[in-house]
Amino acid sequence: MGQTIPVWLVVVFALVAANLPFLSGRFMAFYALSAPKSLGLRLLELVLWYFIAGAVALGLEHRGGQIAPQGWEFYAITGTLFVTFSFPGFVYRYLFKLR
Repeated sequence: MGQTIPVWLVVVFALVAANLPFLSGRFMAFYALSAPKSLGLRLLELVLWYFIAGAVALGLEHRGGQIAPQGWEFYAITGTLFVTFSFPGFVYRYLFKLR
């Protein structure tokens, strides 16, 4: 069970981080803005959260042992997975009609 808990921590952190741009009206969930966030700003924030989640994963991997070298395929797959994780927040923000 050596790497099981850090892997699940990264997955849960990535799931939360991917939805933060769409669920929070603040930039990076901390900085209050004077105007509502546009879709472009939300997508920029999504990319920033992707790199933060990657840094957390890299830190946990370094703590657990040697860091494995990654190619472009790894980043393509993790980027796609991160965008897939953001789908519930996107649906809530743009497709779900609140009454």
